[in-house]
Amino acid sequence: MVHFVGAGCGAADLITLRGMRLIGEADVVIYAGSLVNPELLGYARDDCKIFNSAEMTLDEVVETMKNAEKQGENTVRLHTGDPSIYGAIREQMDRLDALGISYDVTPGVSSFCGAAAALRAEYTLPDISQTVILTRMAGRTSVPEKESIESLAVHNATMVIFLSTGMLTELSERLITGGYSPDTPAAIVYKATWKDEKICRCKVSELAETAEKNGIKKTALIAVGGFLGDDYSLSKLYDPTFETEFRKASEK
Repeated sequence: MVHFVGAGCGAADLITLRGMRLIGEADVVIYAGSLVNPELLGYARDDCKIFNSAEMTLDEVVETMKNAEKQGENTVRLHTGDPSIYGAIREQMDRLDALGISYDVTPGVSSFCGAAAALRAEYTLPDISQTVILTRMAGRTSVPEKESIESLAVHNATMVIFLSTGMLTELSERLITGGYSPDTPAAIVYKATWKDEKICRCKVSELAETAEKNGIKKTALIAVGGFLGDDYSLSKLYDPTFETEFRKASEK
């Protein structure tokens, strides 16, 4: 059996209880060494075989899973954050399907959730934004043309941008071309929930300057939108004049 497990957004104690248990039961752990907190490997048994997928190809990862299966061993494939977001798990699952190897998926806390916690922010503020766009800049790997930064920026919704810290000058230009004001609040969240977490608040027009000033070159998320400002409306959920299934409205 292969268990795809979300490692969480950084801190070792932010993995799910199920994920921690599966690591403890695993005979083999294949972890994304470039991003997963190595402290999580402390949950594994002393005799567990550990492989760093940052140094492996897809074929090598699948071959390791296949060999473990032949030995009747359980494998944990440990991905950073939640494996459904930039986890490249579909291609692995398709290979396992072809080989007839059973697998399941345990979700994890994505780094975009960790970033919100670090910022003490709510992405979906009433009358500001009710939509969160998760995306990235095109780099060595492409992005569909219809999902360009400019086309997404038109909405002025909350945007969280992955894998783009090395392209912040271009990112700012594209965000502004798409429709964000240069003064739109933004934040760079470096290694959210890790011990060396760093938060840098700025404006959309200042992203590159802010990152350079703080020595941030990778492993950071970019958050953009009015949710980082001070203006918003109160939720209707707790409005005394708003009736719900559980509470009668008071007189206006």
